[in-house]
Amino acid sequence: MYKKVYVEITNVCNLSCPFCIGNQRKPESISLANFKIILQKLKGHTKYLYLHVLGEPLLHPDIEKIIELAKEDFFINITTNGYFIKKIKNNLNIRQINISLHSYTKNSHKTIEEYLEDIYISIEQLKRSTYISLRLWVDSEYKDEIISFLEEKYHQKITGKQKLSENIYIDFEHTFIWPSLDNPILSRKGTCYALKDHIAILVDGRITPCCLDSLGTIELGNIYTDDLETIKKSPRYQNMLQGFQNNQKLEPLCQRCNFINKKYPH
Repeated sequence: MYKKVYVEITNVCNLSCPFCIGNQRKPESISLANFKIILQKLKGHTKYLYLHVLGEPLLHPDIEKIIELAKEDFFINITTNGYFIKKIKNNLNIRQINISLHSYTKNSHKTIEEYLEDIYISIEQLKRSTYISLRLWVDSEYKDEIISFLEEKYHQKITGKQKLSENIYIDFEHTFIWPSLDNPILSRKGTCYALKDHIAILVDGRITPCCLDSLGTIELGNIYTDDLETIKKSPRYQNMLQGFQNNQKLEPLCQRCNFINKKYPH
């Protein structure tokens, strides 16, 4: 079984963050009928669904129905920019919500105080049944304002990754550069958790090794037409998997990814 499977329920987003590769595909949201097909096909392959690749999952017009359908057989995890956090109700019983606080932009319809206050009110209710991970880039433009707000709300000095309240945590990360075939090769050596630990399903059903292949460059099949067991046995899948086991990045896109620290220099 996979530790998790990423399912892109929409590739539409309300923001154009400079750190995001951005959607270069047809704007699309998954239908409830197609989502049911995916859920049925994933049974027995994982217990954890992450409802995102690109896009803002809370923009899906049927987000509550999506969660209700999925939680019957899976534990649900969502990564959001936080702007529509009020859509999530406590009774939906989501396992974990990751909120990218570095997504805030002054060009939005909210001040940073309004943005953070909405998130604070929501997570104080959601924490009863959901783990909340507040994520912040170390070089975020509004890092100081965000930290000051959280320190005042949770009455503690924030010095790094730490627990703020019951089921609420803050984590700091460095800005990540999305892999792209337009980028230079970083290393042909290295391993990855893709395929062994997880796979990703794009909104059109294409299966990719991980959530960082936003264009479906490494297309392994399609969830609507292919069987997962057959995909796992395919030459491309097996070659990638064996390559990672031997510390080799065989796919050109993987050679341009630095998500996992490289064991050997290029």
